Amino acid sequence: MRMVKGVCAMAAGLTVLAGPQVAYAADVSPDTRANTLTAMHGEAFAHASYLAYAQEAERTGEPEVAALFRATAATELDDHFTAEAELIGFVGSDVENLEESIAGEEFEATVSYPDFAAQARRDGCAPAVALFTELAGDEAAHAGRFRTALEAITDPGSGAEIPTGEVVEPVPIRAVQPQCSGQTRENLYETLRGEAFAYARYTLYARAAGVPRLAELWTNTANQELGEHFAETANLYGLVRTNTDNLRHSIDGEVYEATVMYPSFARHAAAAGDAEAAALFREISFDEADHASAFLRALVGLVVPGGGEDQVRPVARPAGDRAQSTRSR
Repeated sequence: MRMVKGVCAMAAGLTVLAGPQVAYAADVSPDTRANTLTAMHGEAFAHASYLAYAQEAERTGEPEVAALFRATAATELDDHFTAEAELIGFVGSDVENLEESIAGEEFEATVSYPDFAAQARRDGCAPAVALFTELAGDEAAHAGRFRTALEAITDPGSGAEIPTGEVVEPVPIRAVQPQCSGQTRENLYETLRGEAFAYARYTLYARAAGVPRLAELWTNTANQELGEHFAETANLYGLVRTNTDNLRHSIDGEVYEATVMYPSFARHAAAAGDAEAAALFREISFDEADHASAFLRALVGLVVPGGGEDQVRPVARPAGDRAQSTRSR
């Protein structure tokens, strides 16, 4: 398991640990950076999706499958996403990270989620209208807290104090039928990916924060993005299915990444002279092959008579749904 800038990969969940301020180098080509960001979005989505799949496995009496999904989710965030972020200098100073966060939250609060709510109204999906309206309000509150934190850091004499945010209880995710169709269903999918990425982003920002209260703010915000926003959206979208369906879906994505996406990214990085990126993408390709194998063994343990927990063997570094593939469509 990779050690990344003094932060050891830890078990997945809804808790973020703060660490020392981290400075990253970003000397890669524009194409390599774009491919890395694509991979990071997928890693973040895989992390969140596998935690959701683990809930279903636990709920239905398959604790070994749940443990495999959780171990995989931890690697998605703490190894792959984190290493890719380091590669492209994704984490900046506290001020830079706050400015980036404010811009993202304000866009969601004033543009994307209001637009999604309007579309849901046209599609006749009332639960999605309510969800997108709720998310717009929450993101506006996040932006407000981040602005206050930025003022406290950049103008110590202002009297502003860094807020710590809201602690929310995670919403359970269950195997349910999709509640919406048409463009609204597509918008729900984009919301899942966006909220998963926000969680992963804020997790790294919290670990790099130079002020404990700021780390707590990013932690609490990240937890709401994943434990409430992602979860509520997953229940409307119908993200989670049966254990066998979830495993088959995961296998398909892992194979795609191992044999198509990451090898392609490695070749492009090598051609651009980004040797470190090429090596990382190659390494992750082999990880994905291991993950596909572990999920396949778990699937065999569920569908073959006489199978059992001995078929579920977690591997050292699992992975997930990183590319814009059909895995969660």
